[in-house]
Amino acid sequence: MSPATATKKESATETGGRPARAGGARLAEAFEAITQLPALSEARRRLMSLTHSEGQSTGDMAEAIESDAALAIAVMRAANNGAGPPARVGGVQEAVDALTPGGVRVIASSLETYDPFDGDGAVRRTYEQFRRHALATRHAADRVAEAARIGQPDELAISALLHDVGKLVLAQLYGEGYSADPATETPEERIRRERRELGIDHALVGAVLVRRWGLKPQIAAAIERHHAADADGHAAVISLADAIVHQSSGHRVPLEGMMATAERLDISEDSVRALLYEFPHAGTQRRRASEPCPLSTREVDSLRGLAEGKVYKQIAQELSLSVSTIRTHLHNVYRKIGAVDRAQAVLIARDRGWI
Repeated sequence: MSPATATKKESATETGGRPARAGGARLAEAFEAITQLPALSEARRRLMSLTHSEGQSTGDMAEAIESDAALAIAVMRAANNGAGPPARVGGVQEAVDALTPGGVRVIASSLETYDPFDGDGAVRRTYEQFRRHALATRHAADRVAEAARIGQPDELAISALLHDVGKLVLAQLYGEGYSADPATETPEERIRRERRELGIDHALVGAVLVRRWGLKPQIAAAIERHHAADADGHAAVISLADAIVHQSSGHRVPLEGMMATAERLDISEDSVRALLYEFPHAGTQRRRASEPCPLSTREVDSLRGLAEGKVYKQIAQELSLSVSTIRTHLHNVYRKIGAVDRAQAVLIARDRGWI
């Protein structure tokens, strides 16, 4: 099925106008259509240029791939479904390392593309809306995870980038008419309506598709549970990031739901306020680690506190440690990375992508 049919409206309504439940064959066709999702032409062009350039790091290519969900899907599927047992790579940078730049180039060159200025208006609008929300949620998830001190950023990036892929499947099955205006319907209301009217919801459908692609179970679980009332870990990070993106777009988002998610992530109300204020204006991407980090988790946490302008006492209180322990951690940091003071330590760590 060509990408141009990905938003085709099908006659699937019952008496009363509600969509009929899809049969297995139609669902399989919808899955296949989204598997062949076209890439943004400019994103593919930039990636192809990187694969031909000498001295480009896998981190540079990973950033280009993560700018477009279709590129990320194609690369992650290829890395996880090669010859032999699945590698189960968790992130795009791992996938690029496994595939090599030449392999990434072959994959990218095989994808169809769309241009926001050409082609069918409804088709490109659907793809571009999905891509932009996915990318914004990925960036917000980086910020939320940092505040919550939750690791595995590359795996989280993929989960956030694909968190709404199930919406494309449902649009393929039922047409865009099944969607409501996000300015009038909250994400939670949408999920409840999908379950009531369709018998399924986009989070569950997206998780099923991601599992079919052979991606890690943890990625599928985060996608499936990101609207769950008791979501935790990466699912909770995506839930809060998604809410922040919707709120910044002027959509209805219950603040009490955001705060409940933040509480499960041990993020303070002040931190949530800062995230809402900063996003999307601050919008800088996280730097990828250029080399393995020699610091322990507690040393990184202590250094991150310094980077946020906090004094030893504040850092100690947040980490439930003594001031002398924080001092020891930071002295170890200086010794390990060859820094002479806190300013240099922060600069080195940020430059190398450790904080």
